[in-house]
Parts: sequence; C-alpha cells; structure tokens
Amino acid sequence: MSNENLESKRWLIAGAAVIIQLCLGTVYAWSVFKKPLMTTHGWGETQTQLTFILLMGIIGCAAAFGGTLVDKKGPRFVATIGGVLFGLGTIIAGIGDQIGSIFVLYLGFGVIAALGNGFGYVTPIATLIRWFPDKRGLVTGLAVMGFGAGAFFMGQIAPFMISKFQAFDGLVMVKSGVANTFYIWGVIFLVLVVAAAQMFKNPPQGWLPKGFTPSVTTVSAADSFQFGEAVKRPQWWMLWAMLCLNVSAGLGLISQLSPIAQDLYKPLVDPSLMGEDLVKVLAIAGGTVVAVSAIFNGLGRLFWAKISDNIGRKAVFATMFATQAVLYVLVAAGIISNYYLFLIVACYLLACYGGGFATMPAFAADAFGPTYIGKVYGFMLTAWSAAGIIGPLVFAQLQRGQALYVAAVLLVLGLIITAVYTRPAHKNA
Repeated sequence: MSNENLESKRWLIAGAAVIIQLCLGTVYAWSVFKKPLMTTHGWGETQTQLTFILLMGIIGCAAAFGGTLVDKKGPRFVATIGGVLFGLGTIIAGIGDQIGSIFVLYLGFGVIAALGNGFGYVTPIATLIRWFPDKRGLVTGLAVMGFGAGAFFMGQIAPFMISKFQAFDGLVMVKSGVANTFYIWGVIFLVLVVAAAQMFKNPPQGWLPKGFTPSVTTVSAADSFQFGEAVKRPQWWMLWAMLCLNVSAGLGLISQLSPIAQDLYKPLVDPSLMGEDLVKVLAIAGGTVVAVSAIFNGLGRLFWAKISDNIGRKAVFATMFATQAVLYVLVAAGIISNYYLFLIVACYLLACYGGGFATMPAFAADAFGPTYIGKVYGFMLTAWSAAGIIGPLVFAQLQRGQALYVAAVLLVLGLIITAVYTRPAHKNA
C-alpha cells in the first residue's frame, strides 16, 4: 500500500476509534440511572453505587489485559471482543432492573460490560499512537474525546427514555424504565462497536508519516521500553499516581453529578410541583448537567491533549491539578452553590478530568516509546481501576462537603508529584 493510501487509512481508523469511544463513554452517564433504580427497588446509595465502583474498577484491569492482547493478537480481535461484551453486558443489566436483582445488575453492567469497555477503550489508543507518531497528543485526544462525549448522548436521551418507560402507582414509582433503555442501547453498542472494530489494524513495521522526523526528546520505536523495563522506573509509577489522583477526584464528582445538580436546582422549582412532575423536572435538571458537562469532558480531552503537544505534558497536568483543587474547595465551602454556576464549574472540572485521560497516553509514549505501549499504558490504566474505587466510595461514604475537600487534597498531591517528575533516562544509558 502506498504512503498516500496509508495516510488515508490512518484517518479512517481514527474515525472508527471515535465511534467506539462514543459508545463506551456512555457509562459516564451512570448517575441518571441511580435515582430510578433506588426509588423503584429500594436499593441504598452505597448499594447502588457499587455498580459504578465495580464498573470503573474492572475497566482498568480489563484495559491492562486488553493492552497485552493488542500487542500480541492485534487491535481488530481485541476491539471486537470488547464490543460483544459491552453490548451483552448492557442488555443483562436491563434484565437486572426488570427482575429486581441488583446482583444481575452488578454482573451485567459492573462486570461483563466493564470487561468489554476496558478491551474497547485501550485498543484505539494503542493503535492510534502507532499510526500518529507526529500527532500523539492530538489524535489520542480526538479518540478519547469520543469517550467523554458519549455521556452527552446518554445524559441527554436516557432521562427521556426512562421517563417514557417508567410507571407510577399514584406517587410511587413501580417501574423505573431503566430496563428498556438498557435493552435498546445494548443492541446499539453491539452493532456499532463491532462494526467499527473491523477497521483496526497496525501500521507496517517501521512506517512513518511522510516528512515526519521523530523528535530527539521522545523515545523511538526501536528504543522503546518493554513493560518489565518501564515498570522498574519510578517515572512509570509517578505517571500511574498522577492518573489515579486526577481520575479519583473526577469519578467521585461524576458518580454524584446528577444528584448534586438536582439538589441545587430544587430552590428554583415551582413549590406547587409534586410527585411525578417534580421527579421529571429534577431528573431533567440533573440530566442536563450530566449531558452538558459531558460535552466538555470530550472537548477537554481534545483541548488539553493538543495543548500538551505545544507546552508539554507536564505543564498541562500541573495546570489541571492546581485549578481543579481550587474549584473543589469553592464548591465544598458553599461559595459555588448556584445551579447554573455549578454547571459551568462542572464543565471545567470534567474537561480537566478528560484531559488527564487524553494527555497521559502521549505522556507515557514520550517516556517509554510506542512499540510496547499497549502493555505499558494498558497496565497504567490500573490507576483507573484504583480511582474507580477511591473516588465513588469517598463520595458515597462521606458527606458531600467532606468528599469535595478530600478530592481537593488528592489533586494537591497530584500537583506535587507532577512538579518533581523528570523524564526517565534512556534504558541503555
């Protein structure tokens, strides 16, 4: 295949990556499903939140294993498995709601869909890093922008779908509408992710874009660190910690985004509204924050990743950590308590949350090279697993203000690690 055809091929792969990530990113709209499930089945906050905790914890571990498979079996194989598992897991989650079994919900959404999500998430990143050595930040930002933006569609559409399918007996909700919503989306995921996965393949060995000369400040394909070599460097663990701390704060907020927004919107609601009408109004208010901030979760991934190509990955992480810490404190202290102001702040915080995911793959590839990036970065995503437990659990167990202060402390710790980070010496040095 000519170099011109390969140039076209890599952009088609990038488009397929965005489609996959849009589907996978819908999991970030989990908070819009929480209240209907809790109201219908009487499940508690922590009990219901465990679904999201399981999901986030398993995604990172699945990404680590999936990254190894990508290096060995190729991206098409792994992405296809991911699409099948993610779609089937979502359908099984719907069965859990329909029969009123939280354990089936855990199995479907928290385990099976999570495995598929992890396989599907890491594959486009590892593949695009190899196809775009000249635009690492931009293209990984573009791909994971889809992951962040996926919640926009789910956050905007799911509340209306749930409302359409739910049923009330007087003022008591007797059917949540989540099951039918999950069934429909599960089929969509099966079709779109599996179809897009067929586009994936690795570039020819040694291929470089026309006119591109690798920078001396990054590690070449020939000199790339194997996972066993990379993990022995303190820099690998520092990057792991930076990702974990940024994601912990963000996931904690995401897990409570709709409930926080609904509470802040209550003073703006007509006092005469009650029952089903009040539930619908508050659900739409919460879903709006989830949906709009999800757009910035996606745009932030593209913005911060592109900026990192210009000012450096370290400078981007330092900026994100510092500004987020201040905003979390302001929300915790009640200084930011207006619904619309919170919407603006949530948009920025999710932009930084997404920016960490988008910038870190390029950060890791700069430090350890692209050849073994599937495994090197895949295992780094176990930080996502840890964060998936830390962040949501802190926000579920502590009072809201306390949880926000804890998130700010985590971000300050991330800022300190970023400040002392230096690029690892060449493995043969």
